[in-house]
Amino acid sequence: MAKEKDATVLSVPGPDGDREVRISSPSRVLWPEAGLTKLDLAQYLVAVAEPFLAANGGRPVSLQRFSGDVTGEEFFSKNPPRGAPDYVDAVTVTYPSGRSHPQVVIREIAAAVWAAQMNTVVFHPWASRAPLTDNPDQLRIDLDPQPGTDFSDAVTAAHELRAVLAEAGLTGFLKTSGNRGLHVYAPITPEHEFLDVRHAVIAIGRELERRMPDAVTTRWWKEERGERIFVDYNQANRDRTIAGAYSPRALPHASVSCPVSWHELDDVDPRELTIATVPERVASVGDPWADMHAQPGTLDTALSWWERDLENGLGELAFPPDFPKMPGEPPRVQPSRAKKKPAAEQD
Repeated sequence: MAKEKDATVLSVPGPDGDREVRISSPSRVLWPEAGLTKLDLAQYLVAVAEPFLAANGGRPVSLQRFSGDVTGEEFFSKNPPRGAPDYVDAVTVTYPSGRSHPQVVIREIAAAVWAAQMNTVVFHPWASRAPLTDNPDQLRIDLDPQPGTDFSDAVTAAHELRAVLAEAGLTGFLKTSGNRGLHVYAPITPEHEFLDVRHAVIAIGRELERRMPDAVTTRWWKEERGERIFVDYNQANRDRTIAGAYSPRALPHASVSCPVSWHELDDVDPRELTIATVPERVASVGDPWADMHAQPGTLDTALSWWERDLENGLGELAFPPDFPKMPGEPPRVQPSRAKKKPAAEQD
């Protein structure tokens, strides 16, 4: 590591030898509460390079960037910025609007360190890989605690979700969100487009909801969720991403969205998994996701559940507000604001 005036040059391992990546303003504090800097972030990424690349490399990725520290203004970059070095790759993706555009792809850790130099804190990878961006190879389920619930409630839901996935022929892999929730992934063969994967997630979420009706909900509108864990099925949509495994989060304690094993789940404290502690964890216990894609499953059973629910009158659910109107979608208006029929028109 060489020092320049108000800059540090990191020697970063690459596929063909080390690369020199310049970090300007290395002492700039990104996490004021934790006292962690831009250089700390870059060094963290180098320390967890292998599992970070296994989880996020080779995928379109959105970069969550900050103009100051994590308490300030933020913005997202999807397209490779001008002047990106030649080791930062890109792939053309199609967005829900139908528009296509190149999006950043990280293939070596120097690209992630360069992104940190460009003030990226959070990395949001797609569920599909660069060679086949239309077809996810991961089914992702976001267990999102609602007001009145906490991480322990997400833990309880995750254990039951693991059983539901197993019945669908899928193997669940687990990570903390970095905040109060949990993310459960299942590797799948990339045979289906995003809408099919979304339907599989809805079907699995509904099955979980049936088993835990007082604890879990798939209701899109917040006013209907109550004190339950929300299965955020819309994270399965095209161009909808969640923080990647081993990605830092823009939270005061510099937490990491960190893979954990199922036997750790009942005892894990997500606040203890930070950019300061996760490198030591990786060195001592390894990567719980190391063999994630060794035996991918299929969506056959989950999609059969979707068809069964359709036959029983359970149809499409609401899409995010920025999506085009989708076939079979219910009205995008929260129930309390929906115009009710006059009494004479009601049955």
